[in-house]
Amino acid sequence: MHEFLPFAHFVCTRGMRILFAAALSLGLLLPAAASTEQQTTSYAIESQRASESLLLGITRAGKRLVTVGERGHVLYSDNEGESWQQGKVPTRQLLTAVFFVDDKYGWAVGHDAQILHSSDGGENWIRQYGNSEFEAPLLDIWFADRQRGFAVGAYGSMLRTDDGGASWIEIGDELDNEDGFHLNAITHIKDAGLFVVGEMGIMLRSADGGDSWESIVSPYEGSLFGVLPTRQAQSLVVYGLRGHLYRSEDFGDSWQEIKLSTPQGGQLRQGLAGGALLDDGRLLVVGHGGAILSSKDNGQSFTTRLREDRLSYAGVAMRPDGGLLLVGQGGIHLVPATVNP
Repeated sequence: MHEFLPFAHFVCTRGMRILFAAALSLGLLLPAAASTEQQTTSYAIESQRASESLLLGITRAGKRLVTVGERGHVLYSDNEGESWQQGKVPTRQLLTAVFFVDDKYGWAVGHDAQILHSSDGGENWIRQYGNSEFEAPLLDIWFADRQRGFAVGAYGSMLRTDDGGASWIEIGDELDNEDGFHLNAITHIKDAGLFVVGEMGIMLRSADGGDSWESIVSPYEGSLFGVLPTRQAQSLVVYGLRGHLYRSEDFGDSWQEIKLSTPQGGQLRQGLAGGALLDDGRLLVVGHGGAILSSKDNGQSFTTRLREDRLSYAGVAMRPDGGLLLVGQGGIHLVPATVNP
C-alpha cells in the first residue's frame, strides 16, 4: 500500500494526485486535466499571476533564481525575487523539481514522467523525456555535471542519463525496491555519494556515482520527503511526515533523531517538504503550517518558526541580504531578514 507523495508529489485514488500532508488537511487538489495532456507540444500559458500559483521547487542558476510549479510554470528572477519573468515551457503539466549545474544548464521534472531541459538559464525549455501513459510524476532530479544525471519518482522509478538528457535509461528495476515505493528526493553527500529517500522510509545510496545502489536500514517507517547534505563529510539530514527529522554522520550507517519543538515548546508535528544548504553552511527546512527550520550546527539542532499565514511551503532560497524566498502554496513569498529564525 502506497502512502501519499510529498507536497505536490501526488497520488490519489484514480492514480494521481493529492498534495502530501499539507493538502491532506487543506483539501488542495490539482486540476483533473493534469493526467490527460497528450505529448503534443502544448506550451505553458503566460500569466501575470504565475508567481501566485502553486510552486514546488526553487534553485539558483548562477545568480539567477528559478522556480517551477503548476501548469508548467517556470519563473526566473535576476533581482533576487523582486520581479519575475516566465520561461517558455513546452508543457502545461505540474513541474515538481528543478536543478541547475551552472548558470546555463538545468533540468526540471514533473507529471507524466516529464523531464525538461534549459541551456539558457531557464528562459527556454525543451522536453527531453515524457510518458503520458505512465500516470505517475517524477519528483526530483540531480546532475553531477552537464552530462550525468538522475531523476527519481513515483512507484520506484529512477532514470539515468550520461549524455545530458539526450537519452534516458530506466534503472528502477535494478534497485532493491521490490514494492515499488515512491522515491521522493535525491542529492549528493560530501565525500560519500548519492542518497535517495522516499515512501515508507526507504533509503538508497550509491558510493560510485550511481553505477550501483544499495538499500539501507531506515530509522523511520513513514515517508521521507527530503534529504540535505551538510558541510561535513558524509553528513546528512532527512525529513518527512509529522516533523520527523534524522541526522547521520556516516552516510546512513547510523542515525540520530533530532527532536523538533515549536516556538511555544511543544513537539513539532508539521510535515517537512523541502530545504536547502546555504553557502554559509546553514540548513533550512520548510513545510506544512508555515514551518521554517534553521540549523547553524550541521543539523545537530534546529530553531523553528511558524509563520502566521500557516501556508505550506515546498522550497526555500536565501537572498544576499539574509531574507528568504519561500515557494509553495500561494506562490512566492519574500521574508525579510529581520524575521528569519
